[in-house]
Order: sequence, then structure tokens, then C-alpha cells
Amino acid sequence: MPAERTAMRQVRDVLRLKTAGVAINEIARRVGVASSTVRLTLKRLAAAGLGWPLPPEMTDTALEEQLFTAVGKKQGHRRLAEPDWAAVHRELKRKHVTLQILWDEYIERDPEGYRYSRFCELYRAWAARLSVTMRQSHVGGDKLFVDGACPRAGQRPDPWAGDTVPVIIDRLSGRTRPAQIFVAVLGASNFTYAEASWTQALGDWIGAHTRAFEAIGGVPNLLVPDNTKSLPSRKRGSP
Repeated sequence: MPAERTAMRQVRDVLRLKTAGVAINEIARRVGVASSTVRLTLKRLAAAGLGWPLPPEMTDTALEEQLFTAVGKKQGHRRLAEPDWAAVHRELKRKHVTLQILWDEYIERDPEGYRYSRFCELYRAWAARLSVTMRQSHVGGDKLFVDGACPRAGQRPDPWAGDTVPVIIDRLSGRTRPAQIFVAVLGASNFTYAEASWTQALGDWIGAHTRAFEAIGGVPNLLVPDNTKSLPSRKRGSP
């Protein structure tokens, strides 16, 4: 608990269970935290004057502010301004963006800001409080997820799965040629098939699927492409 903040959902559960008369060790077991964390959480709740039920308008942000405003502060030391973690989270979804790059930009703007290790620690603690992504269940042999789509005629092809892979074609000169990567994954088993090809032509696209089916040993009920906009379309009047 001193090193990482407890999720607000867990804080609410701790307060609710304590009010119901549940013992601290049992609360810890149900919530999935250490007993010491439960004690410290209750201490902070008491110091903030909070009891169960919490006010309906008490959001997770407001609850966190009341419990953790003073965390990490020492008398006589200034509190560092928090980075915009939501913006950091959005930037991390972009290709090739890392926490190191974002921290470099942050520290350039604020040279007195958090050091890199603390920056990463605070971001991960913030990200851990985000809503959990819904888990999907897959039936065996039902879906094959494909990352790699054949471009339409006249379109500039994009890499099938992320960046291309450089392949050395001349060992003496070190000259390379970019290879396109095709990836197919079965939803239930996560069985993965991958192959490289020089182009994204229609023949490569069809051949990659055929070889993926051969590797799997069958054909799934449904193919789920990653980029449906770039799939080849059937012309009017064609079979």
C-alpha cells in the first residue's frame, strides 16, 4: 500500500465490508489485498471522515483526492505537478511511442519533474485503475483472426502486421529488402501462424490464408480480418 495506491473499487469494498462487521483478515481475503493494506485504508478513511455508504456524488477521482492528497508529501517539500496521465495513455497507443520517449518530452518541459522510474511507477498505478476490458470467450475452431489484408487495386499497400521486416538479400553489401508479415491466430487456442512475403499482392494474400489453413489442419467457421477497409471488393457482375 505505501508503494502503490489501492484501487478505488477496493477502497469502497473495504469500507462496505468493515461497516458490515467483517473481520480485517476476511476483508483482505475477499478484496485480494494484504491485511496491512486494509488497516491503512481504514485509517485513511477515518482520517478523511468517510463512512459507508459514501455519498452518491462521490466519484473515484474525488475519493482518491481525499485519501491520497498528502501521500508522498513531506513537510517543507513541494508537491510535483502530476503529468496528464490520460494524454500519456493515449500517446502510448501510437506506433513506436514508449514511456521513455514520453518521459523525455515531459522532463524537457519540466526539468524538476519526476525521475523516469517514478514517472513509470505513477503511470502504471494510474493505468491500473482504468476499467477492465471485457473478456471474450471463443469456441474452438470458430474464429481465425487475421492481421494482413490485400490492398485494392491502385492503393499503396500498408504492412500486413505492423512494420515490415528487413531481410538481407546481399550478404556482401548488406542490402536488405522489406518483407510483409502475415499473422493468423485462432481465437480459442491462440494457435498462431505467421509468414513473410515480398509483396501484398492478391496471390500472396490468398496463398497465406491457404497455408495458414494447412498449418491449422482445417478451416474455421469465420475469418476476422484486422483491416476490413483494405480487403479486395468484388466488382459488380463478377462471380
